[in-house]
Amino acid sequence: MSVSSPVRIRPARTSDIPQMVELMSPLVDRRILLGKDLVVLYGDVPEFLVAVDDADRVIGYGAVHVMWERLGEVRTLGVSEQWLGRGIGHQLLAALEQRARDLGLSQLFCLTFEVDFFSRHGFSPVEEDAELVAAEVYAELLRSTDEGVAEFLDLARVKPNTLGNTRMLKHLDAEDARG
Repeated sequence: MSVSSPVRIRPARTSDIPQMVELMSPLVDRRILLGKDLVVLYGDVPEFLVAVDDADRVIGYGAVHVMWERLGEVRTLGVSEQWLGRGIGHQLLAALEQRARDLGLSQLFCLTFEVDFFSRHGFSPVEEDAELVAAEVYAELLRSTDEGVAEFLDLARVKPNTLGNTRMLKHLDAEDARG
């Protein structure tokens, strides 16, 4: 997983959104990522990290979305096709996990087709009927209008969007924090 050119991970900026959309388009077209309206992407800029090359061009992106006190979601993780296989996804996910720890999160959820990638990074598939949160937290989460929360809860109304995806969860612990 070596990177042949200097790559750095930094917080996303509003000026990165057009490059991110360009990189997302093929994945959205293939239904690997859900498309997001520009207004949503701009509003979510604080959640995103980007991988940039030595010319500060965006080559990868990903976000951590806080869902509850200790629960977050890795969202919209992707890498430019030209940079696949060079460890960029690994670097982004490691940075997103550190951001999650910094926010006080101890569990990360993802909904993905890339089961092998996330499994290699400590995520495990969630059983269909698994109780992931306490009943009172579940009741609160049901109030959310966020589609990612609905996907986490495996609500019937989002089933068409999640077809073929795997719900996965990772517990961040002290060993992970040493990184």
